[in-house]
Amino acid sequence: MAITRLGPNQDITAAKIAGQINFKNLIINGDMSVSQRTTSEASVNSIRYSACDRWYTNPQNIGTYTISQDTDVPSGQGFAKSYKVACTTADASPAAGDIFQIQQRIEGQMLQQIKKGTANAESLTLSFWVKSNLTTTFGVTLQDNDNSRIIGSTFTINTTNTWEKKTITFAGDTTGALDNDNANSLQLQFCLGTGSTYSGTDNTSWGAYANGKLGYGVTGNIASSTSNNFWITGVQLEADTSASDFEFLPYDVNLQRCRRYYQKSYNIGTTAGTVTSDGAMLGMRGYGAFTGATRLPVIMRTAPTLTIYSNTTGASGKVRNAASGSDENASTNGVSDNSFNAQGTTGTISQAHQFQYVAEAEL
Repeated sequence: MAITRLGPNQDITAAKIAGQINFKNLIINGDMSVSQRTTSEASVNSIRYSACDRWYTNPQNIGTYTISQDTDVPSGQGFAKSYKVACTTADASPAAGDIFQIQQRIEGQMLQQIKKGTANAESLTLSFWVKSNLTTTFGVTLQDNDNSRIIGSTFTINTTNTWEKKTITFAGDTTGALDNDNANSLQLQFCLGTGSTYSGTDNTSWGAYANGKLGYGVTGNIASSTSNNFWITGVQLEADTSASDFEFLPYDVNLQRCRRYYQKSYNIGTTAGTVTSDGAMLGMRGYGAFTGATRLPVIMRTAPTLTIYSNTTGASGKVRNAASGSDENASTNGVSDNSFNAQGTTGTISQAHQFQYVAEAEL
């Protein structure tokens, strides 16, 4: 099947019937369907990737949360999963430097088509579905890390515990071209609560970055009560002045795109460090130290950070010597964007070793 990008006058309905996909959405996993790490993580109170792939949870000294991939979705819209934030420890009075954000970080080479920094810079339209028990105003920003520029807007939850669709259009920025590389050029950021340091500075047009622009116009605070919940799904950012229907990708395509940044030998949904031989790698000890050469199933954004686990005890930094029935210390070498070697330190020639791995190359 040919994969093409539709021209402005090409009929979208006919294209859908023909099975074409144009990858108009700059966001990966906007439907929250992929969750490789875990489907739920409790006691989240620091920055990390958690639950739904590519979504970076950024709570800085403002409450504690359970972050999960949830099945609560807008009815009849084709979504099966959402990203849920549930406050478990409240912070009703954030200090000046406190802030809570949900981010997606985008490589510059994925964004050259928006022509930022030129006279032909494209407007970007963000659309998403959102739900909360709070009727309040939250914020959203686009942050250009290459040129230290930012623009933002707000969205209001009008009705408690009801899915609502929001659409926001950001003007094209004729200042500051994005680097054509694999680094973090642009961040989409939802602000769900903030202290005074990150609020109060007008951010409704592109301009120089300032801390006070991150939460401009935000009146809500997800951390105000342990009764607070926030769901989001169907996040789409596209080069246009209006929102189109959400572009659903096949699950396998979405998964492959996520694996550019994070992949593992474990089954999907199995937490790293779980005791299991499902998917475990196998190597033999030769004349030198044991080496298990592993080809990664998807080429990653860059040479990843590797963590090795014993498949028998779940201990990190270990491989399992099948002959001796014990763990050995392990290290990695020859790490590239598509392969690595896991190396043990003890054992004898021809002994089999097993291990699991996690490879991370997030922005």
